Amino acid sequence: MDSDRMVELAQALAAAKSRQDVPAAMRLLHPEMVLESPAFGTNARGTAENEKALRRFFSSFPDYDVALQGHAANHHALVCWGTVRMTMTGDRFGVAPNGRRAELPVHIRFGFKDDRIAAEGFFLDLSELCAQSGVSTDAVRRTLFGPAARALATGGDDQC
Repeated sequence: MDSDRMVELAQALAAAKSRQDVPAAMRLLHPEMVLESPAFGTNARGTAENEKALRRFFSSFPDYDVALQGHAANHHALVCWGTVRMTMTGDRFGVAPNGRRAELPVHIRFGFKDDRIAAEGFFLDLSELCAQSGVSTDAVRRTLFGPAARALATGGDDQC
């Protein structure tokens, strides 16, 4: 696939997600789509899991907006970078956010198959999102990752 088509698909996905238009986003995704978002512990595979992940994400960030500002590509993959703006809401993360809209850098890695997006790696700084949302990163990590978050925070040692 040529890089112009890759960028076109990525921009269309960004626009659909910025509108929280799950059906439009799903039309751009390959049936074998794999979505990875390490900050949120997301690893969705296939159509049903990806639709569920998007709906859950938009319930937590109902005003999500992404602006892709640059990219690099080869014949198989595309990496885009830009800015996300979103307000953390609800209790999914086990904290009470301040209601302010966060703005932070993001980079997104895409893979393609059959003229659709087949893979997305969504990378942002969870600590920065938490700081702007007025919540504890450690509390959010504990909610998202359970006991594994404590091991990460203490270097694998459960002793304080």
